[in-house]
Amino acid sequence: MDLQLTGKVAIVTGGSRGIGKAIARELAREGADVAIAARGADALAATAAELAAASGRRVEPFTVDTGDDASVRAMVAAVEAAFGRIDILVNAAAKAGGQAPVPRLEEITEAHFWDDMNVKVLGYLRCAREVAPVMKRQGWGRIVNISGLAARQSGSTIGSVRNVAVAALTKNLADELGPHGINVTVVHPGLTRTEATPGVVAARAQAESITPEEAEQRMASGNSIRHLVDATEVAYVVAFLASPLSIAINGDTIAVGGGAPRAIHY
Repeated sequence: MDLQLTGKVAIVTGGSRGIGKAIARELAREGADVAIAARGADALAATAAELAAASGRRVEPFTVDTGDDASVRAMVAAVEAAFGRIDILVNAAAKAGGQAPVPRLEEITEAHFWDDMNVKVLGYLRCAREVAPVMKRQGWGRIVNISGLAARQSGSTIGSVRNVAVAALTKNLADELGPHGINVTVVHPGLTRTEATPGVVAARAQAESITPEEAEQRMASGNSIRHLVDATEVAYVVAFLASPLSIAINGDTIAVGGGAPRAIHY
């Protein structure tokens, strides 16, 4: 299927690693030119070179702190100046959840909460706010917000709150921007294989005195396909949502966690 992305220009925040990097790679493979944005200049430069060589497309690095208004404004202006247009925004920059135990109620601080919300929720809002005028002038655009399945389950208070907030943000943006030809959607990954996964698997195997293969099987047992979803498989879905072919989907949520057993969402 031709996703009709050739010649489109995409910004992917959090694009130097993990799910963001996989999304940037897939968009470039489908013919888009990509601006990857994150805080670490060295990692950005290395990733941009890697993806450009692999795809043959233009992939450029832009440093940004999505927790800072001025930084986001500067990044979007720089991308528009460099590429001449902005068709797609994928918001994937967020503070990593890590492997530490989830904090209990008495351990949650205001600083921890607001830091998370500022980078993920307000960061997504800042980026959308800055690209929207460009997309409106062009009469077309796609914004895809990467959230997470913590929005649909308890277990992490801050994780649930921030991901639900991203879903609410998405629907509001979709209703406002849809008449201008800009579709906005949210994607909920679950446990996803990235370049960090081998270390996680090894640590779990050691802690539970099992083999790495058994550890990975246990990790995959949480979804109904019994397969640990890979970041590339998340990227396939995002690439479709970023394309003109996704015209009928706006303001809605797509879960890409391999299926939550027994849950019904309607």
